[in-house]
Amino acid sequence: MNTRMDTLDRLSPLWEGPAVEGRWVIWRVSTGESLVFDRELNIPCDVDDVVLGEVIRRMREAGAPETDAYPGRPCG
Repeated sequence: MNTRMDTLDRLSPLWEGPAVEGRWVIWRVSTGESLVFDRELNIPCDVDDVVLGEVIRRMREAGAPETDAYPGRPCG
């Protein structure tokens, strides 16, 4: 079994048009790296570094929103 492909299959909802438009956002943090942020759960998604670049590429290709500003709601 190909672990990389299994991981990408599991994460495919991130670029296949979520049920809630804009649920997943590419968040460019101040360190220069990009993360996937889940607006519904209000937390960064757990995406393994091994596939993060490919996930971000597919999300961009699918037209996922991207931001430098914190995309979540205030905590508490």
